[in-house]
Amino acid sequence: MVIVLLAGVFASVNVSAADKGEFSTNPVTNNGKKWRIGYLEGGNYPDYEIILKATVKGLIGLGWIEDMEFPKAYNPNHREFWEWLSRSVRSDYVEFVRDAFWTSDFNKELRPSTRAKVLERLKDKKDIDLMIAMGTWAGQDLANNDHSVPTVVGSCSNPISSNIIRSVEDSGYDHIHAKVDPTRYERQIRLFHDIMHFSRLGVAFEDSVEGRTFAGIDSIEKVAKERGFEIVRCIAPFNNVSLQEAEKAVVTCHKELAPKIDALYITVHRGVNLKNMPVLLEPVIEHKIPTFSMLGSEEVKHGVLLSIAQAEFKYVGQFHAEVIAKILNGARARDIDQNWSDPLKIALNLKTAKLIQYDPPFDVMAAADEIYEDIEVAQ
Repeated sequence: MVIVLLAGVFASVNVSAADKGEFSTNPVTNNGKKWRIGYLEGGNYPDYEIILKATVKGLIGLGWIEDMEFPKAYNPNHREFWEWLSRSVRSDYVEFVRDAFWTSDFNKELRPSTRAKVLERLKDKKDIDLMIAMGTWAGQDLANNDHSVPTVVGSCSNPISSNIIRSVEDSGYDHIHAKVDPTRYERQIRLFHDIMHFSRLGVAFEDSVEGRTFAGIDSIEKVAKERGFEIVRCIAPFNNVSLQEAEKAVVTCHKELAPKIDALYITVHRGVNLKNMPVLLEPVIEHKIPTFSMLGSEEVKHGVLLSIAQAEFKYVGQFHAEVIAKILNGARARDIDQNWSDPLKIALNLKTAKLIQYDPPFDVMAAADEIYEDIEVAQ
């Protein structure tokens, strides 16, 4: 059972951009034709599909797409979901082009050829009007002057440090827009520390540029220096390994970390997903370790103790939808505000709290927008 407390959420959410101009979000055609949308992702990561779905729902809310029912279950085959979307969307204004889906499968060897195929399509065939780029790899592969197709980058941990955009104020490219919240992970760690007062924070991550970015390591190190706690690291590769190997690496790290720490920050990692959450959490729950999900409340629903409430990415999707609508109304992607901050509202799992013998104080309960009373197990 989940109790959702919505008071105060809407006042905290920034979905209205401070743009460099007045841009409409009203539905318009491309001179009587539908705007054609394509998609690139770095690999199969659940958030990409969830945020894409939320973005489509945002476009429905803006009147660009007719109301529709979505599959309730997450489809781990993102190409299949994209093809379903291309068949199912009813709109006079936009279409999701069936064969304009690309993924690098988180394979470094496959990535250059995928990038080349996308750029060839964008430059030579010129039949795509807007690209959605999900994840750091996708953003990096399209944030260049090798094409000029407007591109909206989503689900990127830090597009500035990843060299996708120049700054919060300026993407650096007329055709690139990336949602950015440069202090998001700092706020998460400070909140977690305010609640749990830990002295040794565990974190599992891949020791690469991408891995450190995905895990927000720079933010963790900054707050650790401020607050005086120790970071206990464990290296868990996710690039150029199978999904099973990535999952095993995180499980191994959690078993290794659990006896050494008094809190665990569960980062964005290919080896962390809802299906393997029970085995990931088993060693830390056994050692009565509080956990915080970098990703959000969906992982809290499945047993992580704390995170930031997300309302199923509704507000992120609304933000991306407004950006897309403004671009299709003639705005340069570069001129649309990129800054977006999620509300600092808590998601809390009371079942997990009981298992680790944590009694949430009144102020934590009062700040919780989403309170889960049991642990859901993904099928």
